[in-house]
Amino acid sequence: MVKQDSLLTKIAFLGISFVLTSAYAINGALPQMTEALHISSTEAQVLATTPSITVTIFVLLSSFIAAKLGDKNTIILGVTLVGIAGMIPFFTDSYVIILASRTVLGAGFGIFNSLAVSMIAVMYNGKTRSSMLGYRAAAEQVGQAVLTLLAGLLLAFGWHATFLVYLIAFPILFLFIKRVPDTSEMTPLKTETTDSTQVEEVTRISPLVLVLTFFAAFLVIDYMAIQLSFPFMAADLKGDGYNTSPILSAMLIAATIGGVTYGWFMAKFGRFTLQIGLVLMAISNFLVAFSNGNFGMLILGVLLIGFPLQLISPFIFNQLPKLAPLARQSLVTSIILIGFNVGVFIEPIVVAAFAKMIGHGGGSAASSAYATIPYLGSVLLIIAIITVITNRKQEK
Repeated sequence: MVKQDSLLTKIAFLGISFVLTSAYAINGALPQMTEALHISSTEAQVLATTPSITVTIFVLLSSFIAAKLGDKNTIILGVTLVGIAGMIPFFTDSYVIILASRTVLGAGFGIFNSLAVSMIAVMYNGKTRSSMLGYRAAAEQVGQAVLTLLAGLLLAFGWHATFLVYLIAFPILFLFIKRVPDTSEMTPLKTETTDSTQVEEVTRISPLVLVLTFFAAFLVIDYMAIQLSFPFMAADLKGDGYNTSPILSAMLIAATIGGVTYGWFMAKFGRFTLQIGLVLMAISNFLVAFSNGNFGMLILGVLLIGFPLQLISPFIFNQLPKLAPLARQSLVTSIILIGFNVGVFIEPIVVAAFAKMIGHGGGSAASSAYATIPYLGSVLLIIAIITVITNRKQEK
C-alpha cells in the first residue's frame, strides 16, 4: 500500500499542475515566429490559443477515458502527450504541423485537467485536502511563470528552442509514475475534522451558471488581450528583438499573489471582492490603453492584470455550491472551465473583429489592442456597478 500523505508524493502530484498551464509559455516567441513563418499576427496568436479549444473538448471526455484506463493511467497519457506534442515545433518550420502539434498539446492538458483537482478529493481529506487544493492552484501560476521565464531564456537560441521547455514534462511524469498511487493502492487516511459552512440545499442548476460561464469567457478575453498583445506592443516601442518573457513571468507571479491573498480579501471584503477585482482589472486596461508610448506605464498595466483575475476566478467557483446541487458540482465546474477555455481560444478573433467594427481593422496586433482594450475596461466597470446594485438589492 502506498502512503499518499508523504511529502514526496504530494510534490509528485503537484508537478502535473506545475506543467498544466504551460501552453502559454512560448508567447514571448510569437513576434519572431510571425516573421520567420511569414504569417499574420492573428495566425501567430492562434498558435498560443489553439490548445484551449482541445482542452475544452478533452475536459469533457476525460471522465470516459478515466473510466477505461483509470485515473493514474489517464494522467500518464495526458502528460506524455504534453511532452511529445509540445516539442514537435522544435523540429519544423511548417505552420500546419505546429498548429496540429498545439492541438494535440491541448488534448493532453484536457485529459488530466479535471483529474488534477478530483484526485485530490480521492487521495486526501479535511485540512490536508484544502491545503493541497490551494497548493495546486499556486503550482499552476508558479509553473507558468517559471516555464515562461525558461522559454524566454531559450529564446536567445532562436524561437525553435523555446519549445524545449516542454521537456520538463518527462521528469514530472517519471516522478508521478513512481510516487503517486492508483486509487486502489492507497492507504486509508485518518479522517480529519474541519469546520464546515452550512449551505442551503439546492435542488436544481441555476441559470446563473450560464451567466457565470459567459462572464468567465469575457474575463479571459480581456486578460489574454493584454497578455498576448504585450509582446507586439513592446516590439513597437523597444524593437523586434526585445524579450518580454521576464515581464510576462512577473505578471504571472503577481497573479499568484492574487490567488494566495484571495482568502484574506474574502474575509475582509466579502462579496465586494468581486467588485474590487473588476475595478483593478479595469485600471489595468486603462493603464495599458493610455500608456501612449510610456513603457513604464505599459508594464505597470500588464503586471497588474493577473492579480485581480485570481481574485475573481475563485470567487466564481465559490458561488457554485449555491447554484447547483452537490451531486452536480463536477458538472457545473466543468461548464465554468469551458467558459474560461473558450474565452482563451476566441480572444484573437473577438479582438480583431471588434477592432474592425470600430474602424481599426487590418492594423497590427498592437494597434488593435490599443483600440479595443479601453472598451473592455469600460465593460468591466459597468459589470462592477451592476453587481454592486445587485448586492444591495439582495441585502434588503
